Amino acid sequence: MDLLLLTLHLLLLPFTTSQQQNQNYPSSGTQRNDTYCDYPSVCGPNGNCDINQSPACFCLDGFTPKSPSGYSSMDYTQGCVRNKALNCSTDVFVAYSVFKEPSGGYSLLNQRLGAEGCKGSCKSNCSCMAYSVTGSACKLWSGDLFDVRLVKEGGQALYIRMSASEEHKSGGGNHKKIVGIIVGSTVATVSGMIMILACCYIFRKRRKKLEDMRLRASEIVDQINEYEEGDIELPFLDLSRIVEATGNFAMGNKLGEGGFGPVYKGTLDDGRQIAVKKLSSSSGQGINEFKNEVLLIAKLQHRNLVRLLGCCIEDEEKLLIYEYMPNKSLDGFIFDQTRRKLLDWPKRFNIICGISRGLLYLHEDSRLRIIHRDLKASNILLDNEMDPKISDFGLARCFGGDQSKGNTKKIVGTFGYMAPEYAISGHFSVKSDVFSFGILLLEIITGRKNRGIYFPSDNVNLYGHAWDLWKQGRSLELVDECLKESWNSSEAQRCIHICLLCAQQHPQDRPDMSSVVLMLGSEIDLPQPKFPTFIIGGNSDGKILENK
Repeated sequence: MDLLLLTLHLLLLPFTTSQQQNQNYPSSGTQRNDTYCDYPSVCGPNGNCDINQSPACFCLDGFTPKSPSGYSSMDYTQGCVRNKALNCSTDVFVAYSVFKEPSGGYSLLNQRLGAEGCKGSCKSNCSCMAYSVTGSACKLWSGDLFDVRLVKEGGQALYIRMSASEEHKSGGGNHKKIVGIIVGSTVATVSGMIMILACCYIFRKRRKKLEDMRLRASEIVDQINEYEEGDIELPFLDLSRIVEATGNFAMGNKLGEGGFGPVYKGTLDDGRQIAVKKLSSSSGQGINEFKNEVLLIAKLQHRNLVRLLGCCIEDEEKLLIYEYMPNKSLDGFIFDQTRRKLLDWPKRFNIICGISRGLLYLHEDSRLRIIHRDLKASNILLDNEMDPKISDFGLARCFGGDQSKGNTKKIVGTFGYMAPEYAISGHFSVKSDVFSFGILLLEIITGRKNRGIYFPSDNVNLYGHAWDLWKQGRSLELVDECLKESWNSSEAQRCIHICLLCAQQHPQDRPDMSSVVLMLGSEIDLPQPKFPTFIIGGNSDGKILENK
């Protein structure tokens, strides 16, 4: 606001200084006194002076400023010129009431001519510009008119020669025109300055917002880099660009919603399709989960991990921008009675192997040791070729060196996929992810969710049902019915065996992911899984109940 006032002051300064510098010659200033209009030619040729008006000088009707810019700055020396050229034979005379007749340049004719005779004399003389009749005296003026002072009433009549097209105009119209020119010019100038200032203000505010956004983002990245030396090369996108890409987060673009918050589909201005994960204030997850995503996805690059394209930290919004996966998540296929048929056995086996390779990269091959802690079907995305990509690293934990386990009082994740030691006491390790992988593997093979109860009389979930069939040598009955025409029975049998090994009760009994990848890709002998000890009420049949 101070900047705006200063600019307006500088804008008006020439007018005020002009008044102070030209008191001795008021034709180019605005400071007036009662004798202002008495100065010779104060308003220039064909100008009218009225001390009661502001500005005092304006053109007679039918005339316009010769120099509009001069009139705007109150320099009247060039006066006014006609709007329409005269035609001697068709010209008319318009009567004005004047306080003071034009100075000089007139001829006094026979006093006995009368009004009509005086008019006829002026009309017949093409150089006669005005006439007046005082009593029986006739005065004729030729050339430009100087020092005219009009009044509304009570003055002497002055008849000024006009083009026929100007006859209908009334006195005083040009004063409004001059005022309009001055006001319009001033308003345009001031408006232009205000627009420039507004643009500068908006630009500076926008730049400050971007700087604040980048500062907060850099603070997050600085904290992230405490885990490892080196910088994160990650683009920070403007919120307005994301809003435009997603149609202001339109419901029609909503892909789904997870623990982090809603996910929206969008198209950037360069044509790239994106998935935007928006941190929800009611999600129960916060800046730490956001930092996890930025750290883990930005630093980790693998064909079976979803790729992070950028992030946005602006106002209260925290957004993560991913590559768009057109086939969305795995659960939308294997748990859907119609779409599950689109995933035959070769596709499902490829998905299983891809997930195992991605998890191995997190546990052993990346620069950091990552424990995902929320591996499940809805966090496996599928690209155009149905290749899997692990997503949602908001709950992941990373370790350096040889550290591979930790402990927490806050249990997060999804029941049905949690390892027993984590769900009960908060202990987690890479073997916790192996347990989740075993459950996920079983769901992919069967097309069923682990959390359901499949034999109410025995009160067992999917994992317990798998153990029952395994003991009876009937494990292939677990395989999804729609796979019977495309399955490889030995591969299916081997996958069921591996899932039971991965979901062992004790972490030390579970294989690591490097062993799992080897088991899936070779014909090596597999160890026998140990029967779990968490059974229903000591039932001798060893039925398994989901550990809630």
